[in-house]
Amino acid sequence: MNILIPKLKRIKRTCSCVLFFALAAGMANAQQSLNNSDQEQKIRSLVSQMSLQEKVSLLHANSKFYVSGIKRLGIPEWALSDGPHGVRAEINRHDWGYSGWTTDSATCFPPGTTLAATWNPELAFKQGLVLGEEARFRKKDVLLGPGINIIRSPLCGRNFEYMSEDPFLISKMAVSYIKALQSKDVAVSVKHWIANNQETHRDSIDVEVSERAFREIYLPGFKAAVTEGGAYTVMAAYNKFRGDWCSENEYLNRQILRKEFGFKGVLMTDWSAAHTTVKAALSGLDLEMGTDIKDYNEWYFANPLIKPVEEGKVPLSVVDEKVANVLRVMFKTKMFDESNREKGKMNTPEHQKAAYNSAAEAAVLLQNKGNILPVNFNKIKSIAIIGDNATRKHCGAGLSSEIKALYEITPLQAIKQKFGATVKINFAQGYQKQSVFKEGSNAGQANSDKVNWELIQEAVKVARESDVVLIFGGLNHDFDTESFDKQNMDLPYGQEVLIREVAKANPNTVVVMIAGSPVKLAGIVNRVPAILWSWYGGMEAGNAVADILSGKVNPSGKLPFTMPVTLDQSPAHALGNFPGRGMKVNYEEDILVGYRWFDTKKIQPQFPFGYGLSYTGFELSNFSTDKKDYEKDDTIHAKLVIKNTGTRYGAEVVQLYVSDPVCSVLRAEKELKGFKKIFLKPGETKTVEMQVKIADLAFYDEAKKGWNTEAGEFILQLGNSSRNISKTVKILVK
Repeated sequence: MNILIPKLKRIKRTCSCVLFFALAAGMANAQQSLNNSDQEQKIRSLVSQMSLQEKVSLLHANSKFYVSGIKRLGIPEWALSDGPHGVRAEINRHDWGYSGWTTDSATCFPPGTTLAATWNPELAFKQGLVLGEEARFRKKDVLLGPGINIIRSPLCGRNFEYMSEDPFLISKMAVSYIKALQSKDVAVSVKHWIANNQETHRDSIDVEVSERAFREIYLPGFKAAVTEGGAYTVMAAYNKFRGDWCSENEYLNRQILRKEFGFKGVLMTDWSAAHTTVKAALSGLDLEMGTDIKDYNEWYFANPLIKPVEEGKVPLSVVDEKVANVLRVMFKTKMFDESNREKGKMNTPEHQKAAYNSAAEAAVLLQNKGNILPVNFNKIKSIAIIGDNATRKHCGAGLSSEIKALYEITPLQAIKQKFGATVKINFAQGYQKQSVFKEGSNAGQANSDKVNWELIQEAVKVARESDVVLIFGGLNHDFDTESFDKQNMDLPYGQEVLIREVAKANPNTVVVMIAGSPVKLAGIVNRVPAILWSWYGGMEAGNAVADILSGKVNPSGKLPFTMPVTLDQSPAHALGNFPGRGMKVNYEEDILVGYRWFDTKKIQPQFPFGYGLSYTGFELSNFSTDKKDYEKDDTIHAKLVIKNTGTRYGAEVVQLYVSDPVCSVLRAEKELKGFKKIFLKPGETKTVEMQVKIADLAFYDEAKKGWNTEAGEFILQLGNSSRNISKTVKILVK
């Protein structure tokens, strides 16, 4: 009996603690409710004091990136800014020219696909914190990002800004980014709502997609951004969706965003994406931005909105709702409480370190025959650096995502700085940029495949004179950009010929690809022993890639999209549904986007989704679940053991896929349902746990207009890419 007494005391103390925390949580929730109630009362009070003209003034811009305030009521002007991976340089108020400030240089992070390639939500969180701090330092209230549209085609010009072909990966990265950024009293604007998966005819194309594919593929990232991330604003896309513009689509904006997601923030247009007054007003649009009409009072949501309100075509309550949404975001970002608002900071060493970490963790080692990488710079006397991308800077291009970086380190700069004192560095241009950027047209990409034999001969010469060759190739923002799509997946500027000739001259050739979207690698994979995909790495790109090549950093990035062998392997192109016909595009591939298509159709890609090598090895074992039979409201608790079997510190991304082999509808061969990035010392072992809700194994049942988890067997598949599954466990859903 005496043995039980201490246990009972501990139970009492435990119960007391649980009760205390429960009460504390309840009090916090009650306080939040009081705060919200008080806030809503203040909003109603402000709205009641406004004239109709004043209300309307809050619903459209008064310049390129600002919305009027109401001075007499203490409502401040609203300041918006691009972009998703850095605060854009200051734009003139009434045109797209830069203002010429000397204080608007910013931290430039790697863009969306690069961030997603880290498979590390913690890095997304840190990026959000930095962006929030820098936006506040620049007195911005809304930062236009993140971009979370699905990568449907390898050709989409904005793939580099978006994150992935997989909605689960997008959701996890976006939620972390949003929570962090908004914690700094800045609103995000999640874009582009919805199905903006191409730039070709982006302002007129009508997207037709099944309800199932819409719900399973294109919607989850936005749902997570709003319901989990708490995004304060959402930006409507340019395109149409099932016949109606996204900015005035009743189903999207009222039914889904407002009613299903419970969104009470601001729905704004993309710049110049408004088309009507009455329909847009009734269907849930709040804010019109960026039309090219010079007189801001002529915009759809300016004076033209006043008359239909006076005539009763648009109820005054609808206008009041919109004004309340704007004010609500202002309150949430403490615009009425500047003394307690985040002050921000700019270009700190911590910010630069965060940018470096994102670039370093994103690089994907695609190939490393003979372990030619990492390069031991202590054992070589000379190295050839070849290629235009060894010296080209990328932060200041891409249109709405362009950043005036405080600095940008190129690969050649970094290698010279780190190793130039002990190793002879031989540089050759190798190839020359032949394309010309022209906004809205990819015609500038024409004739970009000419081979410059003079440059190649120079490159071959330095390759022969060097112990190791590094070729920096890929794309630039003449190809990866807003406003148009690529014409093909080919490497431009005669790069294939360059790589072939250099590799013949020196077999110790490593190719470093800098690009934000898939390119055709079939012509080089068998010609060189090593390929490293280093993306657009932001301001610290050169330092990150130099440290990976030298082995100071072990590559741990994984592809966030599938790399096809040829373009016609990709589902949208295999079915002839890109970029559409007659201003309509039918997503005929349905739910089979990206790896879902390749794996289900048994098509071998060049490199699969989730793929990436390391300088060390990892072993997965003891994969198990907490039980074998589950009810439909249960959660699967999966466990595994991972061991670093090599000699270097490194990280592996453990990926959990689920299959439903017997189902009443077509299911993808596998779907990503969990992942974790695990860092391990040589020989170190860790136990990893992942949770998956049974409800998340459901498909969208169009007949029932709801989610359906059918009873039966499911297979949990564990691996480090969609094509490298090492362990499986079967479970039964009752």
